[in-house]
Amino acid sequence: MSEIHNANFILPNGWRWVRLGEVCEKPQYGYTASADSNRVGPKFLRITDIQHGEVNWHAVPYCRCTDIDINKYPRGHFVCANRTGGTTGKSYLITQAPESIFASYLIRVKPSDNLLSEFLYLFLQSDIYWQQVEGSKRGGAQPNMNATLLANVTLPIPPLPEQKRIAAKIQNLIQEVERARTACEKQLEAAKALPSAYLRETFEGEEAKRWERKRLGEVISLIKNGIVAEQNFEGEGFNVTRIETISNGLIDQAKVGWVNKRAESFADFKLDKWDILFSHINSVERLGNCAIYEGIPENLYHGMNLLRIKVNENILDSYFLLYYLRSDYCRRYYITNARRAIGQASLNQKDIKQIAIILPHLYAQRRIVADLKEKMTQVEKLSIGIQNELEAITALPQAILRRALKGEL
Repeated sequence: MSEIHNANFILPNGWRWVRLGEVCEKPQYGYTASADSNRVGPKFLRITDIQHGEVNWHAVPYCRCTDIDINKYPRGHFVCANRTGGTTGKSYLITQAPESIFASYLIRVKPSDNLLSEFLYLFLQSDIYWQQVEGSKRGGAQPNMNATLLANVTLPIPPLPEQKRIAAKIQNLIQEVERARTACEKQLEAAKALPSAYLRETFEGEEAKRWERKRLGEVISLIKNGIVAEQNFEGEGFNVTRIETISNGLIDQAKVGWVNKRAESFADFKLDKWDILFSHINSVERLGNCAIYEGIPENLYHGMNLLRIKVNENILDSYFLLYYLRSDYCRRYYITNARRAIGQASLNQKDIKQIAIILPHLYAQRRIVADLKEKMTQVEKLSIGIQNELEAITALPQAILRRALKGEL
């Protein structure tokens, strides 16, 4: 472990740097036993029983152990640190518990009288702690932290009254942050719902009821399956779309594949500008994802599990069809008519041709497309702004902890 003064700031008067082992009882490994749903002994707390910093003790199983074993695991305020797996070093404050012991993948850390449990727990959430954890994890595929490494973690501690004041203030600040985060998440959820609302208003509103109706097969000039050929992501050949290439109605250039064959052999699969790609084999949630090809990247071919749809330009605008295929009405059609298999659903060309489409005059379609594009652009800007705000709020707890541990709070 690094030197005891391992942070790049000077502590206020009365504070000191210590190793965790100096201000806590010896870190204690958990009990090794099998969990049992029957009431055969005390509750048996495992890593999986701790979710979002809380424990649902009603759902925690039991384990068999002797009275002597139980006495080795006294109750009271303590911190459990996960010592193995993907969440190595993550800690949890246990303040109330029934008769229980903790499992072997946890380490129990009980503070001495001059260290408040709540203050220690706050430190264990800070980047000062996590920088030390990341630097001392043992193992490759399954990193772990042992009791010795944990005992050597260094932390700044103020006098006990100051610990109590800081812990109380941070708790209040974190509650305010959580309220702000919840409000921001609700705003983001509302913003993400706007595109569907706009499409629903457009295609299921009063004006739409007066429009002509046809089957999709009557107003398209081509519907075609993609290339059936092995794909890769690097090498010579030609670019080909994949299911993952479709993103928010557009082509994601970073997610195109390659086919290592001569493009001339697949000329019929080369996309034309304004072609629509439709995901007809996918998970139920993603079935019907679609995108329009705007000509970038050039010389792009369409691949497996995607249908290529070309509109009759004299009566149908490609963007109008794109928005329509993303509407709630079409989503309901996909779900109702999909053929289900394990982990995926599918629609064939005949299913797609049978979709009922509303058909205003071409000039009205273009007016609608322009209006929807403007609204969708505004929604994207709004969502990005809210997402940036949410990220800033999410970063606040670490900033608060950093200031607290530097004696600036």
